[in-house]
Amino acid sequence: MSWENDVREIERRRHLAKQQGGPESIARQHAKGRLTVRERIDALLDAASFQEQGKATALPEYDENDQLTGYVPANYVVGFGKIDQRRIVVGGEDFTLKGGSPNAAGLRKSVYAEHLAARYKLPLVRLLEGGGGSVKGSGRRGGTVGEPVYAQPRFKIIADTMGKVPIVSAALGAVAGFPAGRLVASHFSLMTRHTAQVLIGGPALVERALGVRLTKDELGGVDVHSVSGIVDNIAEDEHDAFRQIRQFLSYLPSNVWERAPRTDCEDSPERMEQELLDIVPQDSNAPFDMRAIIEMVMDTGSVFEIGATYGPSQIVALARLDGQPVGVLGNDCTHYAGAMTAEAAQKYRRFVEMCDMFHLPIVNFVDQPGFMIGPEAERAGTIRYGMAAVAAAVQASVPWASILVHKGFGVATAAHFSENTYVLSWPSVESGALPLEGGVAVAFRREIAEAPDPDAKRKELEDRLREARSPFPRAESFAVNELIDPRETRPFLCEWIDWVQPLLDTLTGPVQFDIRP
Repeated sequence: MSWENDVREIERRRHLAKQQGGPESIARQHAKGRLTVRERIDALLDAASFQEQGKATALPEYDENDQLTGYVPANYVVGFGKIDQRRIVVGGEDFTLKGGSPNAAGLRKSVYAEHLAARYKLPLVRLLEGGGGSVKGSGRRGGTVGEPVYAQPRFKIIADTMGKVPIVSAALGAVAGFPAGRLVASHFSLMTRHTAQVLIGGPALVERALGVRLTKDELGGVDVHSVSGIVDNIAEDEHDAFRQIRQFLSYLPSNVWERAPRTDCEDSPERMEQELLDIVPQDSNAPFDMRAIIEMVMDTGSVFEIGATYGPSQIVALARLDGQPVGVLGNDCTHYAGAMTAEAAQKYRRFVEMCDMFHLPIVNFVDQPGFMIGPEAERAGTIRYGMAAVAAAVQASVPWASILVHKGFGVATAAHFSENTYVLSWPSVESGALPLEGGVAVAFRREIAEAPDPDAKRKELEDRLREARSPFPRAESFAVNELIDPRETRPFLCEWIDWVQPLLDTLTGPVQFDIRP
């Protein structure tokens, strides 16, 4: 007796599963400028590396003779694949079936994605396009409903996996409900500029509940979420999203028990850029380009910024230093003079925690005038989020280097140092309890007001106190490791990267910390 007929049936069902929602549904997806989930997986991964799990998972229909009469594939595709020869787990909704809203078979496969990544300790990539649950069919009686009382909460594996492996999620179309929750439960999230929206509830639900009529883009399009913090980056199209996903993962280990991959570097550790000598103006209130400084110090072409439009006074990026992946922090003085806003503090804390979790050294370019002040800052709860950022920094277990570039004032400056920080100071640095101008206005208010020429008196006091803020006494007192020529920044940091290699060998496993403000 042969099993040939059964084997042919297996192959037939696998073929049916790959038809997705059928030619017409696929054509509609393409007409909207979007790929299908299977096309996305193929475009993201190394060629021919996808190993699908549950190839024949579906909702079958049988007649009274138990003959297959209908076959609706699971509308979630998941499996193993490779990016740059490193194995990952990848999954995503099939929007050509039920608009990505999970059918019963698709829901099981979607829940399996996190289990697969956690079990095999592999990065997880979610390619999202779909809605959450539906009320259709929910009014029927009979049969079992809900999950058994002993079942593990569905979201526990989602939360647990974030502490074990890198997770990246991309919104490539409309993402609502459960998929939207998954999107933000990631270490890096992005959305496509012209085709994606991220929504807790769609326009019909919002209009019914709140009486507000808005389009999907008005509710959760790029203009909303590029500044909300819901996504980190915006991709110009799906292929740009895949490029960013591959680049992000290249800096990280596969899991918290491994080291980040150090690569060969053709950029000389001794390289010194002449432009660094005068990039910071003598006028302490004049702006300069911190991103240009970061680019000149890090390995050429290695800087990958995250979340540039959210909390813009704070720069966070991944980069390489002599081939070693590092987290990079910097202040952007063209936004609020680099002050730490509530949004910037949340971005800062989250990034530091991610670097700590995956054991990436942190390189911090400091130009910190303090926490943002004023009525809006108070309403936003800036001091709470700012102190959470401070706690994340001072409790970080990874090697930390701080380059004092310009300003360092107030409590917010504490967020730029961790235990055993390697501190390099440029001659352009000023530091103290308060920025000089504001501090003079407060401390010498009466003396200035009573002077014949208040403006001249204020300038006299500011000039005298500025001289006392010279960085040389701190260097002489060993309050910094070195006072350096700015052009020496890269050579000094590359030496430091060599020093910390043995420390990085010992930093493995999950990171824990106490409750933060």
